[in-house]
Amino acid sequence: MTRPDHRPEAHLRIFAPALVLLGLAIFINYIDRGNLSIVASTLKDELHISATKLGVLLGAFFYTYTAMQFVVGWLVDRFYVNYVLAAGFLLWSAATIGTGIFHGFILLLIMRLILGIGESVAFPSCSKMLARHLPEHHRGFANAAISFGLKSGPAVGTLGAGLAIAKYGWRPVFIAMGLISLLWLPAWAKWMPRGPGVARPVTARTGYRDILTQRSFWGASAGHFASNYLLYLSVTWLPFYLQRERHLSPHTMPIVASLYFVVDAVSCLTTGAVADHFIRRGHSTTRVRKTAMALGHTTAAIALTGLAFASSDHYMAWMFVVGVGSGMSSAGVFAFAQTLAGPETAGRWAALQNGFANFAGILGATLTGYIVDKTAHFAGAFEITAAIMLLGGIAWVFGVGRLEQKISSPAGDFADANIACAE
Repeated sequence: MTRPDHRPEAHLRIFAPALVLLGLAIFINYIDRGNLSIVASTLKDELHISATKLGVLLGAFFYTYTAMQFVVGWLVDRFYVNYVLAAGFLLWSAATIGTGIFHGFILLLIMRLILGIGESVAFPSCSKMLARHLPEHHRGFANAAISFGLKSGPAVGTLGAGLAIAKYGWRPVFIAMGLISLLWLPAWAKWMPRGPGVARPVTARTGYRDILTQRSFWGASAGHFASNYLLYLSVTWLPFYLQRERHLSPHTMPIVASLYFVVDAVSCLTTGAVADHFIRRGHSTTRVRKTAMALGHTTAAIALTGLAFASSDHYMAWMFVVGVGSGMSSAGVFAFAQTLAGPETAGRWAALQNGFANFAGILGATLTGYIVDKTAHFAGAFEITAAIMLLGGIAWVFGVGRLEQKISSPAGDFADANIACAE
């Protein structure tokens, strides 16, 4: 009988194939949720709608996605999380295919609503698996690797899909993307994580009230909201901004937008790896994670202010600095949830946190469209985002308490689950 490997790197090595597939799932997730923004300018003219109505269509995804967060946490903690993720993946791929097939504002709106339902399972499922299968000192990198998929999805989608759409039209490309993504499912069936992981399997009796009464939950949700506000501003409006305000061509825009998301992705992965390095060397988990958040939010806020007033010669430099701050601010949002909740409640905590945070998608997409309609510029939207990012940084630092498990296990202590969580 093979003896379990207890070396510090063993958990990450064993979990690596599943981690790659989780990152790939989020990569596909963000291509699918952001692909409509690539054709926003074309769609506005095709459907003969205002920027405000376009914002409603772009933000429709978030209505069901956000609402479902208050349900999927229970599903993820109650049922076999591997199958919950697979079912959601199948549904959101079908919605992407349907978007390419159906015509008219109402049918496209329905497809976006279905997309939100399918994609709602992604992050709670990932958080559940990471909290169960990896100790604290590997979660920074693992979460950043998944967030790397989040950031690189729009990068590859904007460039690859943008160029393909320019050549073949957007509907055939949407159908092809949905069909190709289905190849992920058989790979998941083979390499999905199995076994109890680093914690003993127990029955979680924690209710939503236990989570909602935690001050740290609300601090993390506020910080996550701010990080999401910037993320979704980029995912939903960046291509439109580059074409309509900076007058980039349909061939140049995908290249510039994808470079922004590459900077964002690299910043995210680097921040997660560096944070884990300091934690393994014995530095305070609380101090390391909060410092990364504070630096990321402040950097993004300063750069957004610069971008709001930048000339045509300097806007791109400011935009890439925004990407650096965005990556830093998103590397640890779910690492906080996994540590604070513990393995058996991570699904519900992450889902609730993500639910409140994703009101940013509804508000940001619609408000930005309204501001652009009224002012014909994005400066006001960028200034609002800068203020929200500063407030988010404050929430992470002062709203969240010491990074340790706040929800106690009904069956005693977890083996290895909270290594290095202490101050």
